[in-house]
Amino acid sequence: MTLKLAVEILRYVSLVAYVALALATINQWRRQRDRAAAWAALCFGTLGLVVVLGQRQIVPEHPSGFLENFLQRLDIAFLLLFPYLLHRFTTVFRNATSRLESALGLMTVAMLVWTFALPHIPEPGQPRPWGFIAYLTGFLIHWTVLSSVAATRLWRAGRGQPAVARRRMRILAFAAALLTITLFAAAATSRSYSVLALVSSALGIASALAFLVALVPPAVVRMIWRRPAQERVQDAVRDLITLSRSQAEVAARVLGPMAEIVGARALCIRNNEGELVGSYGLEEGELEPAHTGDAQQFELDIPSGWLTVWTSPYAPFFGREELRLLETVGAFTGLALDRVRLFQQEHEARLALERADEIKTNFIALASHELRTPVTTILGLATTLNRRGDQLDERQRQELRETLERQADRTAKLVEQLLDLSRLDADAISITPEPINLRDRVEEIVASVAAERSDDVLIRIDPDLEAPADPGALDRIVGNLVANALRYGSPPVNVDAVQHDRHLRVFVEDHGDGVPVQFVPQLFERFTRGGRERVGGAGLGLAIARSYARAHDGDLVYEEAEPHGARFQLVLPVKNHGNSDPGEIPAETPPEVEAHRWRILD
Repeated sequence: MTLKLAVEILRYVSLVAYVALALATINQWRRQRDRAAAWAALCFGTLGLVVVLGQRQIVPEHPSGFLENFLQRLDIAFLLLFPYLLHRFTTVFRNATSRLESALGLMTVAMLVWTFALPHIPEPGQPRPWGFIAYLTGFLIHWTVLSSVAATRLWRAGRGQPAVARRRMRILAFAAALLTITLFAAAATSRSYSVLALVSSALGIASALAFLVALVPPAVVRMIWRRPAQERVQDAVRDLITLSRSQAEVAARVLGPMAEIVGARALCIRNNEGELVGSYGLEEGELEPAHTGDAQQFELDIPSGWLTVWTSPYAPFFGREELRLLETVGAFTGLALDRVRLFQQEHEARLALERADEIKTNFIALASHELRTPVTTILGLATTLNRRGDQLDERQRQELRETLERQADRTAKLVEQLLDLSRLDADAISITPEPINLRDRVEEIVASVAAERSDDVLIRIDPDLEAPADPGALDRIVGNLVANALRYGSPPVNVDAVQHDRHLRVFVEDHGDGVPVQFVPQLFERFTRGGRERVGGAGLGLAIARSYARAHDGDLVYEEAEPHGARFQLVLPVKNHGNSDPGEIPAETPPEVEAHRWRILD
């Protein structure tokens, strides 16, 4: 009596558990409306229907009449369908081979036909004929094969999944295996009330509860499962608020924990301009993973950009709440990106103001320092001519006027140089390369700079050589080099040019004493004249020339001439020119120029 009561109680508990499972999966489909949820609802709704039809109030233990026998066979048919529907649920995420799909489908159809073709189904306590035993064996084989295929696919697919999805998938596989054991236990007993029937009912209830936990896990269970990953995310979000100073740093801090939440194979964040801010799981230069396989791609809008996620096909069903958590973290990340962008804009504006103030201060200091001497001289000469001009003879007045003119010219050139430096420091020089005939342009520069000493300059440039260069920058650089060669060196001054691989090289060489060795390191610094102040000049020419060269994305370097003299080389980039090997260096290029070339241009 006690055993019978226990079996009856467990049957009612089993009924409640499986009906609850069916309603939970149907409600899940109603909310999600996707294929996986639809197959789950169909699968476990069918299982719930099996348990309901198995109640004695609907199908009695000893059925009689056509309707009761039909309902009994229909109940068995639904039970046969369950493992096939579970298998179809797994193929939503990853397709099975066509051969396996056909074999399982044919097996299911054969067993359904056999179910309705059975002449008689023995009642509990009745002997089982060989025909029914053969059917029962086929039933168990069919169920075992289908449930094993589904359970194995779910268990293997759980590898590499995030904690929540992995546990849900493996519990689902475990529940399917447990239900198979339940069926074997039920088939092994021919009596309604026995210890084996009690065990079978208990295993069935455990299986239903496992299915419930796998398909609709309680929130507290989910929270426990994903706690480690969630803690990492919380740490990353906290760091975003306090430590990040660049958008790349934001991405580096948060993408790893985000990938761990949903088991993403790769993620990337782009800003509103479409520029890549950071990525996880992507090789440098990749726009998407090289081997996506069956990965699904999601794009989430976040403040200041969007997040692209490549994740497992199981994630939308088994990790839906985790995807929502990812959206929340993505929103925090977007806010952090926006905060960093505003911080960078404010920082750049502050640096620009500080730079402008520094340029203004430097310009005032330079102007006051360098203009003091020529302005004082001009003032003295003008005062002398004005107050004592009548007391001087014509020769003295002529000398004063000539000196006054020279000092005024020096002052005008100095002011022009100071303005050049100010514009270069403020990045206010616009470099616009355009095709020019190099020889014609250099001849114009030499005629302007050398004037009556033009014969001391030998231009050895191919008349047909054309290269893209900014005319204004070229005038400033080559003009300064030729003027310096005439002022500090000895004639002849040679001007050569060659265009090789990706670079235009212009050489200006004199035959003087060259630059003293101890002065070479300071050659391009401002207001340095190498102990040759007697020649004149403010020591700004080479500094300005190099600044123009670097504004042109090139460089200006010095080397000793052979057998003596100074040799300056201007190197300017020539984009998209020719098919030469871009790494080739001309044979005549000295090693120190090669070193400059790698440091500056490449």
